[in-house]
Amino acid sequence: MSATRRQLLRALALAAGAAPLTASARSDSAAPRFASVTPGKRLSFPRDHGAHPDFRIEWWYLTGWMDASAGEAGAPIGLQITFFRVATGWQRDHTSRFAAQQLMFAHAAIAVPGRGRLIKAERAARIGLGIAQADETDTALRIGNWQLIRDAADRYQARISDSALSISIDFQAQRPPLLQGEAGFSQKGPQPVQASYYYSRPWLAARGEIAWADPDRPRLTPRTVQGHAWFDHEWSSELLDAQAQGWDWVGLHLADGSALTAFQVRRADGRALWQYARWVDAEQREIRAQGDTAMVTFEPLRHWRSPRSGASWPVAQRLRVGTRVIELQPMFDDQELETRGSTGITYWEGAVTVTEAGRTIGRGYLELTGYAQAMRI
Repeated sequence: MSATRRQLLRALALAAGAAPLTASARSDSAAPRFASVTPGKRLSFPRDHGAHPDFRIEWWYLTGWMDASAGEAGAPIGLQITFFRVATGWQRDHTSRFAAQQLMFAHAAIAVPGRGRLIKAERAARIGLGIAQADETDTALRIGNWQLIRDAADRYQARISDSALSISIDFQAQRPPLLQGEAGFSQKGPQPVQASYYYSRPWLAARGEIAWADPDRPRLTPRTVQGHAWFDHEWSSELLDAQAQGWDWVGLHLADGSALTAFQVRRADGRALWQYARWVDAEQREIRAQGDTAMVTFEPLRHWRSPRSGASWPVAQRLRVGTRVIELQPMFDDQELETRGSTGITYWEGAVTVTEAGRTIGRGYLELTGYAQAMRI
């Protein structure tokens, strides 16, 4: 489910000035009209790699563990890049070039062991006038000098430039898109309207450079890295169920070549309102030999309290997926993201290692929302 994910994107919609999607708003003939997510639609590529401006919210999300290239020293680095598009509610046929019909936001963050907290940057801009772009025919996203572009070789090129960090990495897809839910229709709550179109690309081979400023070395010094990354793309027009407080989500690479997507949408009391898991092998075949992998539970093992937001984040968790039990431990605790310069909400997006029966079996990313604040419109 993911950058961000549905709670975070509630804040994006507010930032865009869009009318809230409440029951009364939907019945108001003057309310903005957005496209609906419905089951049975067949996703088509490369078109569905691109933007869907008739839908209210959309995001493209990359995470991964980057290792030092051969011959270079250095601990693994966690990486997150997310681009968001938000429709403001203006009609698309508005004739003014200055009408802010679509807004874009982007977050980038790296987790460097020893730094103690994330190194991050963010951007926000309106689409058009040469400032920002979200192409409708394929993945081609730009905000100023930030970009994420998919080429004819099925390779994603990420270029992020900021005073705090810089990222220049190519991500080569090794499998076709993995459709989540029912052929890409991904329900997020008890009502069918609470859904998105959602696909993942868990197997991306990454190679490039990351640079950041150290306290004793303020100039950005590139490090050559390589690794494996996870890509998600979702779009929707509907918000979470009124009972929803937030969600926990994971995208995990396992040592046997398999990949696990799992999330739960939580009520305010912490109980699960909706759950989902999909575990596939290296050839994207379903793994069901050890019970129903659609059944998933998240159990906090340890919390970390942020000195900035005051939120208590369950940074270590136990997942039960079917009959298997795995545990997640963070690279370090403070992987909290405050995004005052763009979406204005606080969430936790962190690199984690995966263990089973005391043995390390993989690594990936854990996303947590709704712990710093409940989203209310």
